[in-house]
Parts: sequence; structure tokens; C-alpha cells
Amino acid sequence: MIRKIVLYIALSLTLITVGYFSFIYYVPYSDGVRSGELIKISHKGFIVKTWEGELSQGISGAQIFAFSIMDNETAVIEQLKQNQGKKVTLEYEERYKTFFWWGDTRYFVTKVSLEK
Repeated sequence: MIRKIVLYIALSLTLITVGYFSFIYYVPYSDGVRSGELIKISHKGFIVKTWEGELSQGISGAQIFAFSIMDNETAVIEQLKQNQGKKVTLEYEERYKTFFWWGDTRYFVTKVSLEK
């Protein structure tokens, strides 16, 4: 009897944990587009390195949009490096939460285009 209860509790905790991580991974909160001057792109961290960036949307950096880039988005990372200091448009997804190995923000850039 006790074994069954412990087994059900362990199974329930496992399902809840898997459900939580799946929700965070697969379900975005919102998506959108922002444009401005790309002022920062960096690969930072001590043990777990993440890609982080900043986009200036106002005069003299009054409005800064901080974002992260997933490691598997190599094309996006290269485009951001090449367009440092230029006016760009970023497409992004906002997540409910983030994991420390993903990045510092809840905003993840998925596409970059140079403004003309």
C-alpha cells in the first residue's frame, strides 16, 4: 500500500515537472517586431554562455530593448554581429519564463533584417 502511494506521488511529480518544462519550452507568450539601432551583441556567462543584445529605440539610448538569442539560431547571431551599430528590425518571441541556459531575458530574437 505504501509503495503504491509513493509510486503515485513520484509519477505525479514527474508528470508535473515534464508538463511545466514543456509548457515553458513550446508555448510563447507573445511575438512581435521592434526596430532601432543595434548597440550591443555579446556572448556572456561564466559556466553557461548565452547570447545577449540591446537595441536602442530612442534618442540617446533612452529606450533600450534587451533581448536574448538561442544558441541554435546561428544565422541570426551572425546577422546581428554583421549589423552592429546599424538600424535593424528584429522579430522576437516573448516567453512566460526562461531557463538560465537560454538567456537573461524573456525576449528571444528569431529573425533580423537591415533597415534601409
